[in-house]
Amino acid sequence: MVQTIAQAASLRGTVSLPADKSISHRSAILSALGDGRSRVYNFPNSADPQSTLDCVRTLGVEAGRTDEGVLAIHGRGLGGLHPPSEPLDCGNSGTTMRLLSGVMAGQEFGSVLTGDESLQQRPMERIADPLQAMGARIDLRSGHAPIRIRPQRRDGLQPLEYRLPVASAQVKSCVLLAGLYASGRTVVIETTPSRDHTERMLGLEVQEVGGERHIIVEEDHTVPAVDWSVPGDFSGAAFFLVAGTLVPDSELHLDDVGLNPSRTALLDVLDGMGANITVENERVQGSEPVGDITVRSASLSGIDIGGPLIPNLIDEIPVIAVAAACAAGRTEIRDAEELRVKETDRLHAMAQNLKALGADVQEREDGLIIDGNGPNLLGAAVQSHDDHRIAMAMGVAGLVAHGTTTIADAECARVSYPGFWDELSRVSGS
Repeated sequence: MVQTIAQAASLRGTVSLPADKSISHRSAILSALGDGRSRVYNFPNSADPQSTLDCVRTLGVEAGRTDEGVLAIHGRGLGGLHPPSEPLDCGNSGTTMRLLSGVMAGQEFGSVLTGDESLQQRPMERIADPLQAMGARIDLRSGHAPIRIRPQRRDGLQPLEYRLPVASAQVKSCVLLAGLYASGRTVVIETTPSRDHTERMLGLEVQEVGGERHIIVEEDHTVPAVDWSVPGDFSGAAFFLVAGTLVPDSELHLDDVGLNPSRTALLDVLDGMGANITVENERVQGSEPVGDITVRSASLSGIDIGGPLIPNLIDEIPVIAVAAACAAGRTEIRDAEELRVKETDRLHAMAQNLKALGADVQEREDGLIIDGNGPNLLGAAVQSHDDHRIAMAMGVAGLVAHGTTTIADAECARVSYPGFWDELSRVSGS
């Protein structure tokens, strides 16, 4: 599908956001490991969380919608999963594959985790190394999926103290989930904080030691059956926060947005660039902070982005690059080499796409240097590279570029935001 975006005169209205993808994955996995029935309110229909749900069903977990549309999951407990009769198909979801690998490493039966062509190109040694250190028997194909996990020995996984070599919520969560099956105390040490949904949702002990975070899971830790309520996805909101800032005469409202502080560094970045964003009605929903956001048009200035901020806005960097291209002055994004091993090489993809629109972009090994010149982009044909965040970021760019912009393979947005193009059209009045 080719999506055509015309320059917008203004954006107005209340945005309907998808449910938070990171929390949705975890709610499905933890509900499957719980003892009894859990309910998940606002579980999304987007492709990635559905991949997780399909995988837990393959492991013998009953899951279905009630008449009220709530997802009911009948957990089988830590030791009650069934041997899968087929490979666990993770689709395009790296979160599904990496988190479930931690669970499957502790099982007394074998399993294979696979995914689409894109997922099979993403690095998996980063989870295989700590799992093997715990005694798991894992085979990769040249460092990538399919992941073959052989049955766990009778003595089970061994506890581990693991210092994360890179800030990664997926690797951290994989080790913590494996720690549920280990015979002792497993500790994951973060030097740079990453998304903390897993430790929040599991209720794990977190200690601050010498400026580092020690996340601890004990061998007798149980997973109760509970009700989860999934807030609106902040990463999905990011596209409208940038769009509402860049398009003149705009005012957008985004309600019930997840405001976990390990996810919202974009608000700090946009504030530093001069955006006009307000957060109201802040509250706690389950274990997660939630609030309502209003964004209004504003002129932006360039900014330096790097260091400990990066892990907490890694998914938002493509759309930040769009903001930078429309800002006055230079923006430098560094320490973001992790973007090269996502669904596509996002640094290269954004550099090429923005250059096609006339932006001044230099690609560096770990980031981008963008010399913004105000809203002077010119519509052009760009590529999504079958990456949902690239497609949506270029949709935002199309709203401010003179003329029209066409985005190839734009249907990939459904991975995280199935209604994105309709929502963009609605608030722009096109």
